[in-house]
This record gives sequence, structure tokens and C-alpha cells, in this order.
Amino acid sequence: MLKFCSKADFLVRSVKIQTIVVKSSLSLQILKRNLKNLENNLSNIRNYKTMSCNTSLYTLPNNQPVVYLECKNAFNALTAREKLYAHYLSQAAWNGSLITFIQTSPESPLLFALLHKVFLAEPIDSLKTSALAAGVTEDEFTAFLVFANGFFSNAGNYKSFGDSKIIPNMSEEKFEDLIKCSVAYKQETKNLQSILNTIKGVIFSVAGKLKTLGLGDKGITTYFSSNCTMEDADLINEFMQHKGLESYNTRCFKTIKNGITNYEIRLASIETSSDSKITSEPKTFKNSVFEITRGDYSQLLEIVVKNLDKAKEYAANDRQKNMLQRYINHFRGGSLNEHKDGSRFWVIDKSPVIETYIGFIETYRDPAGQRGEFEGFVAMVNKEMSKKFSELVARAEQFLPRLPWGGDFEKDVFLTPDFTSLDVLTFGGSGIPAGINIPNYDEIKQSEGFKNVSLGNVIPASMKQDVMMFLSDEDQALMHKHRVASFEVQVGLHELLGHGSGKLLKKYNDGTYNFDTNKVMNPLTGKKIDKVYQSGETYDSKFGSIGSSYEECRAEAVGLFLSLDKDVVSIFGYSENNADEIIYVNWLSLIWAGCAKALEMYEPSTKTWLQAHSQARYVLMRVCLEAGENFLTIEETESGKNLSLTVDKSKLNTVGRRAISEFLKKLQIYKSTGDFDEAKKMYDKYSEVPETGAHPWAKWRDIVLANKQPRKIFVQSNTCFDKKDDSKIDLKVYDATFDGFIKSWTDRFPDPQVSSILVDLWNKDAHHFQLETLKN
Repeated sequence: MLKFCSKADFLVRSVKIQTIVVKSSLSLQILKRNLKNLENNLSNIRNYKTMSCNTSLYTLPNNQPVVYLECKNAFNALTAREKLYAHYLSQAAWNGSLITFIQTSPESPLLFALLHKVFLAEPIDSLKTSALAAGVTEDEFTAFLVFANGFFSNAGNYKSFGDSKIIPNMSEEKFEDLIKCSVAYKQETKNLQSILNTIKGVIFSVAGKLKTLGLGDKGITTYFSSNCTMEDADLINEFMQHKGLESYNTRCFKTIKNGITNYEIRLASIETSSDSKITSEPKTFKNSVFEITRGDYSQLLEIVVKNLDKAKEYAANDRQKNMLQRYINHFRGGSLNEHKDGSRFWVIDKSPVIETYIGFIETYRDPAGQRGEFEGFVAMVNKEMSKKFSELVARAEQFLPRLPWGGDFEKDVFLTPDFTSLDVLTFGGSGIPAGINIPNYDEIKQSEGFKNVSLGNVIPASMKQDVMMFLSDEDQALMHKHRVASFEVQVGLHELLGHGSGKLLKKYNDGTYNFDTNKVMNPLTGKKIDKVYQSGETYDSKFGSIGSSYEECRAEAVGLFLSLDKDVVSIFGYSENNADEIIYVNWLSLIWAGCAKALEMYEPSTKTWLQAHSQARYVLMRVCLEAGENFLTIEETESGKNLSLTVDKSKLNTVGRRAISEFLKKLQIYKSTGDFDEAKKMYDKYSEVPETGAHPWAKWRDIVLANKQPRKIFVQSNTCFDKKDDSKIDLKVYDATFDGFIKSWTDRFPDPQVSSILVDLWNKDAHHFQLETLKN
């Protein structure tokens, strides 16, 4: 990109020279006309220069790191029956994850079909030979593979961590040349050309709202039709609350008929017919017509159900069989209650050898914060690390009273959860987290229980080869020494005592409350509680678009706060000097991420945060800055080319503890009482990215971007039947290379029919997303 910008500068200078020549040799009339043309050319060159340089924010580099997600030892320790169970669960997860491509962007299903067909039709070496012969360079071919890696690993052409667009790091012409020289194009010229014609203009565009995921003029989404705005989303949410429904497994499509706004709320299910228990005929609500239908993603859910049925045959106990049957019922009929019941069986199935969860789970990427993205994981228990988490669970009730909000705002009874460290075999979805606290259903998590899982093989793999910019040599050495260990501590506290803590104050239909209204006082105001959750309201419905980030911030703050106590850290095997270093690195790591990483996930043009965890860490970093007393110092260095970040470790237990304690109290009280207005006012304040002042983060974002490191792409294994014995399951592993990653995907989906299903599903709803308008 720098080379291109220099060339553009040369062209700009050339135009200026031509302008001088024109001025001295032409009549005034001709001069004016030619000057106008030259000015237009100059403007075009400058715009092209700016646009091309900025596209580096949306491309993945040719040295993009790829790492293998190690799980061989854990898988090989399974029995033959357990391997069959894991295999069919993995097949369900992978096939279900194709739904995520549909959920990501309007063009992703067709782009998947295009790339899938190209890579399935011939080996990569063969494709490369043809591409080079067609005039594609080595670097351009590598860029094509990198783009394909990024696209498949993010389940679409927008980053799972950051929600910004991914475009190929090559010209549109060379991309098309490469496709056209493939065996697949020669075999299916008409089909592939049709796909190219439909999406090629959108694939490369980062104009306007195409840069990021979002709603209305903020970005792109397929959870709503493209004519929906946030006002529509608010009205839809109001309708769902009125009906006593949640939106996890839905999408919404808006049409105007005879001047009246119509909303179709579509449930994900195999069944497409009406069912009076969960669907509804068109009904008027607040001058608009609402209809609830079902049948979204039906063809893909059929494959999911087929594999879950097979997995049931190898389940270890009746709890697992009941769990899978409820999931099957959910995917078949569309009832969210069936998935909730499946989650209840999942919660009580303690410490299984193989852990799994599947469905429409996390709401991070819905602009309204309520619709779940499809994901499914299969993992094996890491017994050694799980022992530490078990001790943390056993002592959790000792630690909860230390949290700064008081017993009135804590659950009446701590529901002892299962907490295990897992080695991931399969994670189908847009990205792999380090830890999970589920289910996300309020009524289950608050009163029946939940599970925590730490994805043990993900943590060390995700932290390989990281560069620690903005830190001193001493701090970098400590980070490299303890970052993985400290992150395991933070994940444990974040998931168990962060997401697992806190009470929602509620008023029930019969007028009763789940707290003593005469005695419980709001510690922030000193007055009686005057705001609570009404019947039918949930945390997601109240906190909406800020809900995910706000909750991640609360959980991260709990982790920081409790990690200061050495008896907590000792559970993980650290004491004396090691404990001090682990605690310091835990705080330093999160604050550093809030500065050095988070701003990559901020979009200045719309002033929006694109990733929940990044926003949360930025907020906590600013809370620590606000604490003053030189606890956290961040300064510009090297004449604006670098930053220097230091944390005074001697003040962790005083200034740091006090700042996080006060902030954490506010986070919880606002959450407990459902006080969205005050919560948003506070959270927005810390989420601001100022352009001036002592810490001009908008300006410093350029420094962060200049030093950014690409996120790693994980190569996951596949399970397959043994070639000599079709009653046995083998594990197939792949090289941590661009070629190895793509081979894992063609092995995962060897049937060309997969592409046809995605094209069919796209055709069904294409009119809702106005792809032609976006392309233009």
C-alpha cells in the first residue's frame, strides 16, 4: 500500500506540472476547459490514493498468522463410543455454522458458494499454476488464499472480532481472472459467472455503511431487512415484549403494503407451516402489522437434526439424550422453550467427558443486541486444569461477598455451576472465544443454574507470537512470561464470578417482588429502589445494543477486582512472588488491550464500537486513567509515532482497587435495577474517543493502527470414519498454513450440494437485502 501511495503522489505532482504547461501554451478559453479536466483528474487521483491507502484496514496481510488448535491428546483419550458421539455432534455443529454465513452479510452465502466450488474442484497447486499462467502474481495468489482463510474462519466477510469488513488484498480484475481460470469456472461457467456478477461489486467495496456491521446507516446486517432502522428494531422489541417472546432464533423482514408497514418475524426451524403455539397470523400493533412465521434456514437445520439424532445413539446418559432431543425439537419446530429445556438438561449434566452446546446463542452481532448467532462446539475435558476451576467453584461463596455491591444485589442462593477447562475439538461459528458462561436465558441463569467453560487449548494458541507494543522491555518480558497463566486466572474469575454473579430485581405478575421493597436501599442514591424489571422484561430487552459490552465490562471488572486477592490467585497454583507478577500482568494485560488493541474495533465515521469485549476493555482502561495519582500513565512518544504505557504496580491495591470497586458497584446496581438510562449515560461517557485533551484517543488510534497485529486464524481438525473400519472414528489434522486451512474446509464439506443449499437460501430472501443498491 505504501508503494501505491508513493506512485499516487508522483501522479499528483505530474498533474501539477502539466497544469503549468497548459497555462503557458493555450488560449484562455481552452485553458479553463483543460484546467477543469485536470482538476477533476487530480481530485480522482487523490480520492483513489486515499481510498486505496485506507483499504489496508480491511485486508488481511500475506503474513497472516495461522495456528493449529491442538486437541490430539484429548481426542485420543476418548473411547470408541465417545469418539462417535463427538463425531456426530461435530457434524451438527459444522453444518449448523453455515447459517452464520447467512447471518453475517447479504453476499456471504454466495461468496461461500463461489469459493467452496473453486477449492472443491481442484487442488490448490493446480489452481495456482492456472492463476500464474493467467497473469496473477505470486503475491496476489497468496492474498487470495489469505482472503479465503479469513472469510471461512470468520464465517463471512466481516470480522467476528471487530465487525469490520474483510476484502481481498488484490484488484477486482485479478480476483475475477483467478476465478475464471479455475476448473470450477470451466465446469460451471454460467453459474459462477452469475454469482460473480451479483456480488463482485460488493466484495471489494468499503464505501459508506459497507465498512462495518450495523443497522440503518450504521452498517450492514441480515438480522433485519435492509430497509429497517433502529426505530424499527425498537418497535419490534416492544412487540416481542408485548407477546412475552424473546428474539434469539429470529430475523425480521419489513415490507410496505398499501402504505402500511408490515413486519415478518421469522423463526428458525425445519417446519414451515403455521403452529398456533408459536406462529401468528398478521395482527396490528401500534399502527403496524406483525406476523410470526417459521422456516428460516430450514435446509441446513435438517442436516443439523439428522446428526443430532445420530449423536443420541452414543450419548452417555439419559440427561444427554433428553438434552439432544429438546434441541432437535427446537430446530425442527422453532420453539425457543424447547431449547431452554434442552439447556436445563445441559446444566444438570455435570462434568461430562465430552461437552457440547449448540443453537442461536450469543447476541453480540445483532445491532439490537437480542438475536443469537448460530454456534456449536464440541470439546473434551482437560482434567488437570478443571481441578483448579473446581476449587474456585467450591470457594465461590467465600469470594462473592467481597464484591462491592452488597448482599441485597447478589443472588439469594449461589447455584453451584459446573466449571471445566476444555480442549476444543470443534467450534462452528464466526470465532472461538477463550471462555463461555451459558445459557444466556435469564430465568435459567438466575434461578436454576449455568455452566462455565474455559477453552484451554484456545488460550495458548491465541497468544503465540504476539508483539507487545507500547510497553517497556521489562513489562514485555513479564507479559511473555505470565500472559497465558494470568489470562487463565482472568477467564476463571470473569466467567464464574463475573457472569455468574449479581441479581436482577424483579416485579412479578402477581405484584410481588424478589426482594424486600421496604428494606433494600439503592447504595448509589441512599433511597428505596424505584426501578425494577417488570414481568416479561429481560436484561437483553432492557439494555439492548449496549447490553453485551456492558456485561462483558462488568465481568472483566470482577476479574480484575478479585485477582488482587492472593488467596484467589493461589487456587491456580501461584503464591508469593509469582502471585504478585500474575496479578500485575493480569491488570497490565487488560489495560494494554484497552489501549493497544481496542481502538482497532472503533469506527470513527459512525462513532461506534464494533466489538463488545474491546469496548469493555477500553472503558476499563479509561476508568484506570481517571483514577489519577499516576496509577496509569499513557504518553505520546517519538514525535507522535509511538505511545508509552506504564502501570504503577505499587498502587494496584490502593488506587486501582478503589477505582474498579466504585465503577463495578455502579455497573451492578444499574444492571440489577434495569436502570438503562443511567447505565448508558455512564457507559457512553467512558466509551467516548476524544480528539483532544491529555489523551486524544481519536488521534492516537492512527498510532494503534500503524502497530496493529492481525488476529490468528485457527486450523481445526476434522473427525472422519476410519478407512479400514467404518465403526471407528479418526482425527484428521492439518498443517498450520493457508493451504492446510482450506483443505480442512473442503474435507469438512466435500459435497457440492452444500453450496447449492446456500444459494437456494440466498435466493429466497435476496429481495430483502437490496444487493444491487449496495453494489451501486
